[in-house]
Amino acid sequence: MDEAQTLDFQELKRYSMFGGITPETFEALRPFIHLQDFNTGDHVMEEGAVNDRVFFIVSGSVEVLKHLEGRDPGDCRRITVMGTGETFGEMELIDVQPCAATVRAIEPTRTLTLSNHDLYRVSKSDLKTYTLLILNLARELSRRIRTMDGMISGERPSSQIDISD
Repeated sequence: MDEAQTLDFQELKRYSMFGGITPETFEALRPFIHLQDFNTGDHVMEEGAVNDRVFFIVSGSVEVLKHLEGRDPGDCRRITVMGTGETFGEMELIDVQPCAATVRAIEPTRTLTLSNHDLYRVSKSDLKTYTLLILNLARELSRRIRTMDGMISGERPSSQIDISD
């Protein structure tokens, strides 16, 4: 049995994408959520590569890296560090474009995942739940854009910005 099947309702609710779901909805979503583990140094996502899923960090942490334009392929800037309870991969789930950044595990990391295909299956089986998930996802992306807007406009110094907050 997939260990993700032992996930409890309260644990899943800590992720913004699942805000507002009911215990019954949780049970309907359970078959679509999968467990994936990464070792220290593993690349979860690679900038420019295809990704078709969103990741929810259950334990461990990852760093988000962006390649520096015009530099050697290994020259990257750390954008943020994300840990337990945080989510990444949302952009690629929505716009089906190559990954905007590399995500690398900086310690053993356990994630839950929801693929684009499984999200589509949810849309066909329960349109109300699908709509709630997409609205929650849009809210999270909007929040991150507002944070970045604040950094660009100088409302907060970049040293105080963490796009995951």
